[in-house]
Amino acid sequence: MDEPVLFLLGLLLVGLLAKNKSFIAAIVVLLAIKLAGLDQRLLPLIHAKGLNWGITLITIAVLAPIASGEIGLKQLAGSLQSLAAWVALLSGILVALIAKGGVTLLANDPHITAALVFGTVIAVSLFHGVAVGPLIGAGIAYMVIKMVEYF
Repeated sequence: MDEPVLFLLGLLLVGLLAKNKSFIAAIVVLLAIKLAGLDQRLLPLIHAKGLNWGITLITIAVLAPIASGEIGLKQLAGSLQSLAAWVALLSGILVALIAKGGVTLLANDPHITAALVFGTVIAVSLFHGVAVGPLIGAGIAYMVIKMVEYF
């Protein structure tokens, strides 16, 4: 058995022990692609486009309450009267800017992806985190790297 399959099986075991359904599902899909022999065709495509697909899917989920009419301009205006809403608004801006730096870092220094993915695997499998970590993690790493370079 080749190393990627063994590595995925090890991660599957971690996912099963942690009872993380999303993590397990992702690994099962990747194992199925590998074992079906479709990895040469599909994995480069998933690697190249998967992040954009995921961001699009998350954006659809976030905007669904607007499309359903559950959230409208009245609710938005009303929510901005609370401190929590302003903190959320500023957090959204900050996270988007941090993620932008992450995209830059991953494009300019792709070998860092391995450490980011490993950190995400640990957080998702052991601490029930959400697998948006690589992009935000890369953004935070980018900010820290730039601060260290500045000083």
